[in-house]
Amino acid sequence: MFKDQIRTHGLLAFAVGICITVWTCFIVVEAQDAQIRGNFARDTEKVATDTSVRLRTYFDVLLSLKGLFAVTGEVDRKQFERFVQQLRLAERYPGFRAIQFVRAVPDAELEAFTADVRGESGAGTGSMPAFDVHPTLQSDEHFIIEFNEPMKGNENAFGLDLASLPPQLQSVHAARDSGKIVATGRTMLVQDSSRHPGFVARAPIYRQNMPVDTLEQRRAAFIGVVAIVFRVDHLMREVIEPSLLEHIALRIVDTGDSATPLPATPENTLFDSAAPGGLSLSKRVALGHIGVAQRHWLVQYSALVGSRYSRDFTPPVLVGAAGILISALIAALLVASRRSRTLAGRLRATLVEQRASLAELEQQKAHVELAHGDLSSVLETLKQAQASLITSEKLASLGALVAGIAHELNTPIGNSLLTATTLSDMVNEFEKKYADGGIKRSALEAHMADTRLACGIMASSLSRAADLITSFKQVSVDQTSDKRRSFELGDVVRDTLATFAAQLRRANCRIEVDVAPKLVLDSYPGGIGQVLSNLINNALLHAFQGEASPKIVISAREIEQGQVMLNFSDDGVGMTQKTLHQVFDPFFTTKMGQGGSGLGMNIVYNVVTGILGGSIGIASTPGNGTSVTIMMPKHAPDQPMVDVAGRLGRPELA
Repeated sequence: MFKDQIRTHGLLAFAVGICITVWTCFIVVEAQDAQIRGNFARDTEKVATDTSVRLRTYFDVLLSLKGLFAVTGEVDRKQFERFVQQLRLAERYPGFRAIQFVRAVPDAELEAFTADVRGESGAGTGSMPAFDVHPTLQSDEHFIIEFNEPMKGNENAFGLDLASLPPQLQSVHAARDSGKIVATGRTMLVQDSSRHPGFVARAPIYRQNMPVDTLEQRRAAFIGVVAIVFRVDHLMREVIEPSLLEHIALRIVDTGDSATPLPATPENTLFDSAAPGGLSLSKRVALGHIGVAQRHWLVQYSALVGSRYSRDFTPPVLVGAAGILISALIAALLVASRRSRTLAGRLRATLVEQRASLAELEQQKAHVELAHGDLSSVLETLKQAQASLITSEKLASLGALVAGIAHELNTPIGNSLLTATTLSDMVNEFEKKYADGGIKRSALEAHMADTRLACGIMASSLSRAADLITSFKQVSVDQTSDKRRSFELGDVVRDTLATFAAQLRRANCRIEVDVAPKLVLDSYPGGIGQVLSNLINNALLHAFQGEASPKIVISAREIEQGQVMLNFSDDGVGMTQKTLHQVFDPFFTTKMGQGGSGLGMNIVYNVVTGILGGSIGIASTPGNGTSVTIMMPKHAPDQPMVDVAGRLGRPELA
């Protein structure tokens, strides 16, 4: 029953989260649609505005040409050409096909007009093509394209009689009678071989100083029209940004003048940017109207599929996925919180075990405090030993050694003290929780794990301190304590190697001994044995990493009267120059924390230069092994040479 209630609460929380997620997704979609609608409306308005502004610019050009005729009265071909060139329309406002002047010629004056234009062509540079009025027809009045700029590409329109084209003739008459700029409907331009639709805008030109207030006056003063010819697709692709056409399709239909609007049909379509088979969004379609010189254009804007006007489903999908995940997590947390309450009863059953653990912790705390007192006494003893060694002048560098051992001992002692203090604080905190009766099983387990970790730290630190004290005893031992006697050096070497037989077998290390027979010394065999032991230990610890079958060679011979050379070499990894210069320093080791104390080679140096009265040199390069050479007298001095730093100097390094 209890488990069923927990499951019911979790499912209820999950259901509420799903409902909130669906509502949030709906809001995100609505906000996205609102933004898309705003972008679409803004882009369509920009297209309509840019088109209207560009057309007004072209119509202003027509008015400036009309002003030119009004001022000069009669404009010849050169004046017309220079005026159009000065406007630089092809550079400033590309998109038109040609600028023309259409002259009204009565039928009786047609032959004389043709002869005059041909005369201009014959007297020119030859850049103007031959002039012929075309097509030939009978009419009381002709409307002939006389000026045509630019001429290149528009040669077919030069000499065209608009009286032969009823729609064009109607447009000319409308401009003449109204005195305004009048645009044609959909027109197939004669100079365009591709047969793309276009239109022509015309402004009437009247004779200078003649009234034009009434219809009869305008017809009497009429001499022709100036016109701008457009190919609609060129015009629109100049007006509209190419990047916008990748997202929106435009269809422009000429619906006629405002008095008699024409229905939208394919025959009246001026421009259609939609690709064949292209898909548009049915919900993203808008209609607009543009007034073009007494006519109306119906513009249909359609958003393309996959464009920036399409809905992006990524945000609602992410919101939905996040909502489902959060709902599931909340439900899981509710279930987990319910189940956690059942653990409280189980924790009460562990109180007896906790009391026993607390008593054990108290006992460990007492042991730690006792160990701390012992270590403090040892530290004080070491400081006294330092003063004694300096006073006796047995080793001038022993002051640095004592300081080092004090520092090394301070670390494990400090760690033990810090751990004991922390353990005490943990016990006090645990006692408070225990008294309050709010201890959980997880808290008890964590406390026991921390206690085990603290005990391990203290044990490791105390063991480290004991090892350091033992090594210090070896360094500070009285060098005269070993008995002096006569002995064969070969016997001491073999006895020392015998004590390392097991270690050498484990390391698979081969030993070669080349000691001259009957080489008798009057010296200290204990000191020589200690030197060899430390060298062997050093080689096993440092020299043979990764070596499958290492080798140690020990040789000795008398080189001159009373002097013996003892050589210890291995084929191990060798040493760098930096390590070589520090190898005899106390507490210097490359294996700190891995079994190295940093005292082995320092003891070797002290024994050789002190008790044995000799000198030591070492040579090593990385990868080529190490060679230690000891020079000592066959008869050791009666008194140890303790002023190592002064009288004997530093060891020789190679």
